[in-house]
Amino acid sequence: MAELRPNSIPTDDDPPIDIADPLCAVFRRKLKAEGAKYTPERAQILDAIIRLDGMFEAETLQEHLKDRGQRVSKATVYRTIKLLQEAGIIQRVLFEDEQAHYQLVYGRRPSDLLIRVDTGEVIPIQVPELQQIRDRLAKEHGLKIQSHRLQVFAVGEGTKG
Repeated sequence: MAELRPNSIPTDDDPPIDIADPLCAVFRRKLKAEGAKYTPERAQILDAIIRLDGMFEAETLQEHLKDRGQRVSKATVYRTIKLLQEAGIIQRVLFEDEQAHYQLVYGRRPSDLLIRVDTGEVIPIQVPELQQIRDRLAKEHGLKIQSHRLQVFAVGEGTKG
């Protein structure tokens, strides 16, 4: 499968990105609930995820941090990714390979995905009908939607898979 890379990787020439207070606050609340601290390393990881446009792998994230002169251990990256997932800030994107991919989801419109397993291409799709069904089901059961995920795995026509 083709290796996925972020759509763009910022350079030191790019203007600094301020982490949105609500996003930072959500993460701080999660950490406090876990009895953990909002460390500079965790702040750097969150900032890097915001800067990486699109999907990323933990190794890509760590390389990005290293390239920017930020020393964060692999263990800290993985632990922070887990905490960010639990806080609803990022989500794991399922693939049929063993490498985990992630994307920022907090504060964004749900992005359903069409994943070409033969090329590794990921195509964001909007399925308004699905969102209407989701909303109707939640209302019928007196629930409030927190998120949803649709991932369609496909291969090109004529490709065995």
